Amino acid sequence: MASAIRPWLGLAVFIALCFLAAGIGSLWTSPNVNTWYAGLQKPPWTPPGWVFGPVWSILYLSMAVAAWLVWRKEGFSGARLPLSLFGVQLVLNAAWSGLFFALRSPGAALVEILLLWCAILATTVAFWGRSRPAAWLMAPYLAWVTFAVGLNFSIWRLNS
Repeated sequence: MASAIRPWLGLAVFIALCFLAAGIGSLWTSPNVNTWYAGLQKPPWTPPGWVFGPVWSILYLSMAVAAWLVWRKEGFSGARLPLSLFGVQLVLNAAWSGLFFALRSPGAALVEILLLWCAILATTVAFWGRSRPAAWLMAPYLAWVTFAVGLNFSIWRLNS
């Protein structure tokens, strides 16, 4: 029975880690969305504010399942590099909100999001070698962050 529960406990841990990163980012984002961010010039292709919550919720859940698939197949010791890369990109993910929203620095956030993009790509490639479904689950996240790089760049240019 304990061995049947263990995989699901692992999934719960990965979900908790991803939504912890989301929560940290939200702590930095929420106080500034309707104030500082609302006053910034944005490109006309900026999504409406209500889009971000549902998109990020789906992406965090997808990331968690991807990491869980890799962990389930190889364990921490067998997938040390892919899971370490996953941890790095998760930290960078949360840090972006701190730079962009809390420190109100789109320029610093732009540099950081480029590092985040590289970390997501490295994680996706590392996952590909362990679990193709895991890598595919990371693909929408990579696509969204690619879009976010363009948005971050545009906001930085329009407001500097």
